Amino acid sequence: MATNIPSNLKYTKEHEWALVEGDTVAVGITDFAQSALGDIVFVEVPDVGSDLKIGGTFGVVESIKSVSDLYSPVTGEVVAKNSDVEGSPEKINENAYESWLIKVKIKDSSEINKLLSAEQYQEFCNSSH
Repeated sequence: MATNIPSNLKYTKEHEWALVEGDTVAVGITDFAQSALGDIVFVEVPDVGSDLKIGGTFGVVESIKSVSDLYSPVTGEVVAKNSDVEGSPEKINENAYESWLIKVKIKDSSEINKLLSAEQYQEFCNSSH
């Protein structure tokens, strides 16, 4: 059961979190996802300037168990990537919500309304697993 679900974030059904900061969204993977993946050994994210589409893949996270695609919660342009996490992917296991992967400048802010609240994500995790 997912228990560490900060209420200030938005979520996707693919287990990404989004922290909305004005017209920018910081994106990472949830504590539930990192726990399911196990020890994360590699992260690949797009370069600054890359265009993302809502629901489209933007990279991969690899653990000792599996490789998983990362899905963008919004449409927009990558304005930052977290080199610290790329260099030390185990930081995601240590604190999934401090370890953002990319920041995206949102093209259409109404897409934020399509994301799950903490309560909805909790229900989704409980019902699907």
